Amino acid sequence: MSDQIKHECGIALIRLRKPLDYYYQKYGTWAYGIQRLYLLMEKQHNRGQDGAGVASLKLNPKPGKSYIHRSRSNDKSSLNDVFDFIKNSIKTNSEQEENPEWAKENLPFAAELYLGHLRYGTFGGNSIEHVHPVMRASNWLSRNLVVAGNFNLTNTDEIYNQLLNIGQQPREISDAVTILEEIGYYLDEENNNLYEKYKQQGFSKIEISKRTAEEINISNILKRATRRFDGGYVIAGMTGNGDAFVVRDPNGIRPAFYYVNDEIIAVASERPVLQTALDVRTNGISEIPPGSALIINKDGNCRTEQIIAAGEKKACSFERIYFSRGTDKEIYRERKKLGELLTDAILKSIDYDLDNTVFSFIPNTAETAFFGMLKGIEDFMLRDKQRQIIESHKLLNYDELWNIITRRPRYEKIAVKDAKLRTFITEGEARTNLVEHIYDVTYGVIRRNQDNLVIIDDSIVRGTTLKRSIISILDRLEPRKIVVVSSCPQIRYPDCYGIDMSRMNEFCAFLAAIELLKENGKEHVIEDVYKQCKTQEYQDKEEIVNYVKNIYLPFTDEQVAVKIAQMLKPENSKAEVQLVFQSVENLHVACPEHTGDWYFTGNYPTPGGNKVVNKAFINYYEGKNDRPY
Repeated sequence: MSDQIKHECGIALIRLRKPLDYYYQKYGTWAYGIQRLYLLMEKQHNRGQDGAGVASLKLNPKPGKSYIHRSRSNDKSSLNDVFDFIKNSIKTNSEQEENPEWAKENLPFAAELYLGHLRYGTFGGNSIEHVHPVMRASNWLSRNLVVAGNFNLTNTDEIYNQLLNIGQQPREISDAVTILEEIGYYLDEENNNLYEKYKQQGFSKIEISKRTAEEINISNILKRATRRFDGGYVIAGMTGNGDAFVVRDPNGIRPAFYYVNDEIIAVASERPVLQTALDVRTNGISEIPPGSALIINKDGNCRTEQIIAAGEKKACSFERIYFSRGTDKEIYRERKKLGELLTDAILKSIDYDLDNTVFSFIPNTAETAFFGMLKGIEDFMLRDKQRQIIESHKLLNYDELWNIITRRPRYEKIAVKDAKLRTFITEGEARTNLVEHIYDVTYGVIRRNQDNLVIIDDSIVRGTTLKRSIISILDRLEPRKIVVVSSCPQIRYPDCYGIDMSRMNEFCAFLAAIELLKENGKEHVIEDVYKQCKTQEYQDKEEIVNYVKNIYLPFTDEQVAVKIAQMLKPENSKAEVQLVFQSVENLHVACPEHTGDWYFTGNYPTPGGNKVVNKAFINYYEGKNDRPY
């Protein structure tokens, strides 16, 4: 993606099912769990660079000994910082440090249960307090709670107010703290109910504590805690008595996968990281179903259980287009298909002039879609070669046949990102002045004023990098025409389930539609939509309608694309510039199991989505730069 946007966080959970001595005997180290956790987090480094954190929990701790340890960092090298801290904390000069029993009793992070998190901040600031895992401490084993997740709630304020109404006073309004306190409230209730039950039966307080730790019903807690959540979420947690859970939203918006064998239970946000870290096959990895939780009891047994009724599955399509690692076999095929399905639109954009067209991609994450695009072009050329040969009314000689069969697409590595320069770039005017130099181009492969240049990108959000950098850089090669192809549809609406796309003025498609309305004397549509949104401002989220769709109704996708190209073309650019976008229909053909498309269509899977887009448009119209949730 040429435009950098922040997106979904990453989670990793490890539960060892054997004593630490088992791993020492088999793998030569009791720190096997820490090593697997590091691999899971390192392989998901793409999912969060604002912070990283790890919490560990020792099972069956001795009284007076610390059993929960945590390390967090919000520095640029946060993941390395966290594991450097862990490494230093478990390293001693004692010969006993390799003794698993001694290590568990004396060293932090020598444990059986680990929860890791990689953060992209979409709510609140980037202070260390906002880095997961977050904790709720207690002197009672079963009342301790540690939570981390990949989530955004649209109704954090609503849940916060409900917590106030029951007498709580959370330290801040954020979805992380709200989720922690909501689950913690029902964890306390579960503890209280069990306490009263066994108190009435005459058990001593020590016996009650032990029985409570054994009988905490995580499923019941999650059912009560999540019933008011509106948003996309995968929430992972562990309680002080050794239970753990990972619960997924009812529409399956955010991803979660797990692997179980007799040694380990592992959970991650992406399937291929489990394959790599644990060296297992795809068919050994399962997906947590929408609305379900993977519940791991303190004895190491696990199960998936329905927590909240599953809705229509609307898994995030952006995961497939861009965010998730392309090494997943299904994602790789889908990204290739996204490129292939653009073939007809690309051919039209260059008037089928393949002899005078060069194909490339930018940035590197678009490479897989580029392969698919090439396949589509090659298939077209093969059919055309077949046609020419069949329709020939004479016996073709060697040279004529050779000229037909050797035609192939022209493709080159056109743009190369200068990573060193990118790290030097700062914010403000300095960044603006330098941004046009963050790519180097390959000279001598474009015939000046003769060749078309087709460049494929994952997606186009703001278009800022295209206008300030990419198009100007490509124009130096003096192509006749520059065609920028997006492997995903036009992004028109805010996301509220994890991606940092929440303000209407961030979307070049929206700004293009606004300009078209003004140019065509339809400014009243903007005013009407504002009035309709304003009328709904204080209604319950379940009653709100997405009237922002009316902004786009007067125009075709192609008309909006033409206007975007006009707006993004730099003034000094000599080449003609055209933008080609994926269609929503073809998106679903390529990614049939991930139909979450609200950023393209405005069809939100939860009522809170309509509330967010409503507020986002009001903020735009009133000139406010506030987040709409």
